[in-house]
Amino acid sequence: MLSRPFAFAASWVFLLWMAISPLTAQSPLNLLVITVDDMSCDSVGVYGCQLADTTPNMDAFARTALRFEYAHVQVGNCMPSRNVMWSGRYPHNNGVEGFYQVRKIQYPVLCDLARSAGYFTAIRHKISHSTPYSPYAWDLELDQLPGGSRPHVKDAESYGDSMRQAIAASEEAGKPFCVLINISDPHKPFYSEVKQGVDPHVPSHVFQAEEVPVPGFLPDDPAVKQELALYYSSVRRADDGVGKVLQALQESGLDDRTLVLFLSDHGMPLPFAKTQLYHHSTRTPLMVRWPGVTPPDSLDQRHMVSAVDLLPTLAEIMHWDIPQDLDGRSFAALLRGESQADREYIVKEYNENSGAKRNPMRALQTKDYLYIFNPWSDGKRLMATATNGTSSWRRMKMMALSNSEVAARVDLMEHRVLEELYDVREDPDCLVNLINSAEHESAANELRERLLEHMRSSGDPLAEVFEERGDPSVLQAYMTSVQAEADARRKNRNPRQRPQARKK
Repeated sequence: MLSRPFAFAASWVFLLWMAISPLTAQSPLNLLVITVDDMSCDSVGVYGCQLADTTPNMDAFARTALRFEYAHVQVGNCMPSRNVMWSGRYPHNNGVEGFYQVRKIQYPVLCDLARSAGYFTAIRHKISHSTPYSPYAWDLELDQLPGGSRPHVKDAESYGDSMRQAIAASEEAGKPFCVLINISDPHKPFYSEVKQGVDPHVPSHVFQAEEVPVPGFLPDDPAVKQELALYYSSVRRADDGVGKVLQALQESGLDDRTLVLFLSDHGMPLPFAKTQLYHHSTRTPLMVRWPGVTPPDSLDQRHMVSAVDLLPTLAEIMHWDIPQDLDGRSFAALLRGESQADREYIVKEYNENSGAKRNPMRALQTKDYLYIFNPWSDGKRLMATATNGTSSWRRMKMMALSNSEVAARVDLMEHRVLEELYDVREDPDCLVNLINSAEHESAANELRERLLEHMRSSGDPLAEVFEERGDPSVLQAYMTSVQAEADARRKNRNPRQRPQARKK
């Protein structure tokens, strides 16, 4: 806790910052949201990246913004993760548990709230992944340029062009703007992973295998480092795109009338990150610049916030109507330099991959511990994940034939165990499962109780299964049911209607 003299001085610094801010109370506040695709939080320089110069533009933005040390998304894959962000609801309540259309929704999303408040709405890339169904009610979809051509998703320069297009269209409409720019990198294919010829979309810096760090959850191997070099080069290309978007905003002269929010939708697209609920799967580099409110180059190291909180936060700041039945809650107070109670943990959720294979998981994370529940884990069922197609995973499978340590990691990746517990302060790579440690039994029980309470209060249909997690027949019956539902939906290609938003 801050001493009283320090807290008093800090409050005066904050008031002085507000006094000299150029934003006036009469100015309409625009909204720019920038996301990058499949980027781990610790790939960003200001978040402790071990490789120099991965993100000069993100780092420069951080010096103008407030960043969160303990921010997470809910889901480790794209469409479910993004729908949590812009609905303010967990997947079991917004209905988007996988990669499919959900048309009969009973709740508004970001686009709806902005348009209802008189904002001009525009989106670039990830259009079908950012709302329950597509086409949605955006005023302008930026995946097509005014001349009719379609910009390449890996063309960093084009994201700046899209921003200029959105600003010009909003000015022509005479409305403030709500713009969502979703940069494709570092989602696969990575830089240079083109099917034919040479990749024309070259990052401003290309990293080499011998210089890149290897995260602790992957083996230190030349083949893994080669793929990581492509990943980090793609992170730099994402950063190039971020720079172009912010440059376009600055050129417009609307910097001091635009709230800018930046984050990644989940972790890197490699084993034990994407499509998982581990620490590095969900930790996101959330940064917010609210002109006249957030002090530059500031850091919140106290509160835990998550993607489900984004919609209510933006709605409060922008003075939009806030739906009453949201799962998330606003952290606008934190941006104003205040504190909030009950920000000691976040809850995470995963259900299925893009191929409709069900591997449901639930997790609860504090600053100290991460608890994961894997009801699908029976020693036979395999984890279906996009990262199985990576060269790093193929190399791990080969190494497992002669390396017992890697073999254990491969087995965990494929089969998991019913429960996992990690000390994320000491073991952020989640290498040592403490679930059977007598020393950590009380911590495990506390997290189980908190998770069950959350599942019940949020209407999670998995709550009853979690209560009976010691009964294999209950787990098997649940898995048979949800996989059959997913198979039928995929076979019929009909939009899934259950679950709809609950009424609280």
